[in-house]
Amino acid sequence: MSDDRTGTGKVPNTGKLRTFTGEFARRKGPTNPLPVDSAPQPVAAPGSAPTAEAFETDTISSIFEDPRSIEATRIPQPFLADLALKTLYFGGAMPGGQIALAMRLHFSSVIEPILRSLKAQHLVEVTGGSSLNAATYQYAITNKGGERARELLERNRYVGPCPVTLRHYIEAIEYQAKRRILVKQAAVHNAMRGLILADDVFERIGPAVNSNESVFIYGPPGNGKTSIAKAIGLHLLPGNVMVPHAIYEDGQVIKVFDPETHRPLDPEENQAMEISSVDKRWVRCFPPIVITGGELTLSDLDLAWSDTNRYYEAPLQLKANGGILVIDDFGRQRMSPTDLLNRWIVPLEDHIDYLTFHTGKKFPVPFKTLLVFSTNLDPKSLVDEAFLRRISHKLRVDNPSKKQFFDIFRAVCDNWGIEFNEEAFKFLLRKYYIDLNRPLRACHPRDLLKQMISFATYQEKPLAMSIELMDMAASSYFEFID
Repeated sequence: MSDDRTGTGKVPNTGKLRTFTGEFARRKGPTNPLPVDSAPQPVAAPGSAPTAEAFETDTISSIFEDPRSIEATRIPQPFLADLALKTLYFGGAMPGGQIALAMRLHFSSVIEPILRSLKAQHLVEVTGGSSLNAATYQYAITNKGGERARELLERNRYVGPCPVTLRHYIEAIEYQAKRRILVKQAAVHNAMRGLILADDVFERIGPAVNSNESVFIYGPPGNGKTSIAKAIGLHLLPGNVMVPHAIYEDGQVIKVFDPETHRPLDPEENQAMEISSVDKRWVRCFPPIVITGGELTLSDLDLAWSDTNRYYEAPLQLKANGGILVIDDFGRQRMSPTDLLNRWIVPLEDHIDYLTFHTGKKFPVPFKTLLVFSTNLDPKSLVDEAFLRRISHKLRVDNPSKKQFFDIFRAVCDNWGIEFNEEAFKFLLRKYYIDLNRPLRACHPRDLLKQMISFATYQEKPLAMSIELMDMAASSYFEFID
């Protein structure tokens, strides 16, 4: 292998294609499924069986407590030593404290014993530092250590924060799911205050969110289905979630934390976490929001193995744990709706998903995600009644009434600082809707006003909701649109 110290790259979605078939098809999992409907299990030493009594005294600090020994990390010592060696290989000479920071582990109780072991094997050496503070000792990799690191990188190129074990991850997700706060009516109205919706839509959103199971949002295009899903994710998913940088299972690494998906809390709170006794291998984040549309493939829902990096990238639903996963434009994916929906039978019924390594090993992971299907197609044309029964909540978002359309137009004008002109609005309704029997859409006011701004800017005219500008905007916008 060449001496490539460029670090890790982006892992492509090359997961193994997998489908479910048949109405009651079930994927057989391991003999030790997750304790989904029981209380989450407490932290236990590897190989020991957690007890119900232990859980009674469990607190959040026992699950997310900073490990102060090698055993407390629950990660095999050889893996920790290999990770430290690879960290030095890519980082060059580093103080011991910096290695601990890179691996997100305590220096004196975890990293220092690991470095002493590597030094005894002549894989690293101390090249400087203060005798008064072991964390300042400067460590460098030896020639023997470099050879060993290159051998390790042939098998696994993961370098970064130390992973948590799969069991540890399961305990954390189950624990956080039990602590979810239910949303109330006032919170829903506040979260959706930018949307003008029918009363029955408002009344169904809250129960759907509280179920934390599945929602089918459907109706004509352009009426806010995706906006509702985003508002749920941004404003109605309560609290925050702890997301691990990576998961360790059976010698394999699964990278979980994704800056494009996970939004850490503000810097001050995370800084407080950094100096606290909380396990630094976790990142405290807002509930994740994962939205995918017509580009979704079944392989996106599998572990993605990288032949280059030799580790896995977590699939979308694993990254969405504790948050919301939106399948937008459902029915327009490159696979049939039945194939896609069959993929969700086990997760929706048992709140467990099964993932498979390329070695063939299959294992369960929690599925604690609000799954939202959004479509402008008729649900009955996409899937049979048997599956629709499995969707906990159905939410139809219809075309706005004339009054709602008027209110939406007024609201958009207010938001953009444009004076509303009732005569121009009546002109628009008569010429472009009533005379042509065109349905009203909730997105039209925003889109038409954007067109008006473009024409006014180009013509260097004052921005006003005039009949002239309205006619130009509507004439351009509605070309080829029914």
